[in-house]
Amino acid sequence: MKKNMYSLMLAEDVIREIDLLAEEQGTNRSNLVNQILADYVSLTTPEKHVRNIFDIIENFIGQHGNSLLYSQPNDMTMSIKSSLQYHYRPTIRYEVEMYRTPKQTIGQLKIIFRTTSAELLIELTRFFKLWMQLENIYIKQFFQKDAIEYGMENGKFLRTFAVPNDSDYTEEEIGNAISNYISTFDEMLKDFLAGKYKATEDMEKRYLQYLNSGVQLI
Repeated sequence: MKKNMYSLMLAEDVIREIDLLAEEQGTNRSNLVNQILADYVSLTTPEKHVRNIFDIIENFIGQHGNSLLYSQPNDMTMSIKSSLQYHYRPTIRYEVEMYRTPKQTIGQLKIIFRTTSAELLIELTRFFKLWMQLENIYIKQFFQKDAIEYGMENGKFLRTFAVPNDSDYTEEEIGNAISNYISTFDEMLKDFLAGKYKATEDMEKRYLQYLNSGVQLI
């Protein structure tokens, strides 16, 4: 949705309250005024679209998330923290970023971890590589070429989000797909670190249960 600059004459008291509300919502004055006017004329902005998706994810986490804790830093990004059951209980953060103008990809997931434990870093890297292998085998063919991409760098694992070929997801479907993805990833990561998968085939079996449960791919 294209934006242009316009001049408006507004009362100082109104601006003061708008700025306070914008700060509470983690946005800025222009975005909030834009959203208020869009709501008034029943127009869905990209920010409102993303907010609806984040509301669905937040509700899912509240009902099923157990140790997952939600926060929203800004309009297009949300963050979910989870404690790993590993020695000193380090935390891992799932940061969901939705794109304002989605094309081939609609957003990305950043999995952020901070640890000085060489042992934990090795285990996390092993899990991420196994996860990528499973996705390459079972789901990548359902998406446009290069729609699902990965990245691994210091303290961070990235994975893009996309909608499968010839699919058109609703906000609810996107929110549920992302929720199920993160929830399953978090569960399997914790089980992997706890040594519950005696062989790679055990992890593959759990992954297939996730795919065969009727979830939408993302």
